[in-house]
Amino acid sequence: MPTSTRKRSARLQRASLRRLRRDTPRRNDSYKWDLFDSEKYVEENYKEPFADDLQVLLNVRAHFVKMGPVGGEGVDVGAGANLYPTLAMLPFCNKIRLLEHSASNRRWLASQIGHYDATWDRYWELLAPTDPVYNHISPREVVRDNVTVHPGNILRLPQRPQWSIGTMFFVAESISERKGEFYTAVRRFVGALKPGAPFAAAFMQESPGYTISKVRFPAVSVTVADVRHSLTPYVDDFSVERIFSGQLLRPDYRGMILALGRAGKTRH
Repeated sequence: MPTSTRKRSARLQRASLRRLRRDTPRRNDSYKWDLFDSEKYVEENYKEPFADDLQVLLNVRAHFVKMGPVGGEGVDVGAGANLYPTLAMLPFCNKIRLLEHSASNRRWLASQIGHYDATWDRYWELLAPTDPVYNHISPREVVRDNVTVHPGNILRLPQRPQWSIGTMFFVAESISERKGEFYTAVRRFVGALKPGAPFAAAFMQESPGYTISKVRFPAVSVTVADVRHSLTPYVDDFSVERIFSGQLLRPDYRGMILALGRAGKTRH
């Protein structure tokens, strides 16, 4: 084979490999999560309460109130730069552990424990005024005394039932481009809860991914059917619904999916 032909063939092979890498769904560990801009994320997503977040929070409140206090320790898996799942759990357990993979998000969470920002007052105000389960506690004191931040990767979460109540908000579908990792994340979340533990899990519907401070992060496009299918083997009693007010968070926003239930007593 002439030298020029071999060089051309090598170039074509390299170009083909680049296309293959570009088209292959990327794994969770191929992203630089420690560079996640937590402050920017809060500013863009939570500074001004969004209608669908508020509806999610109301539904989670109703679910946890119906389930009643469970004591023990609660967990927010993949807590990120979001405090409202923690606020929703405050009256129902003695301690709350925030598990987070990103170092930048852990720093942000740690900065909120001693005295969280006023941004989160409006979320607490939605929870507290009309519900005696919530309005008898001082949330900043409870967060300061009872909430801790720990490193944790949902895809490597030990599969032993250890938490009495749990939340997982916008995590399983937003850490990878691979649907298999989405299913693994859901399974590991539920597997870490004690049998019968109340849980709330929220997902972005059909998300194509998201950009924070010009850094692109992944997502798996999931529907209500996907979420229901991912939970069915591991929970005995749950509901899944789409939350969509019509207000757009981003041009490609399709709404949220909320799953509420109890961890299964038997894991299939």
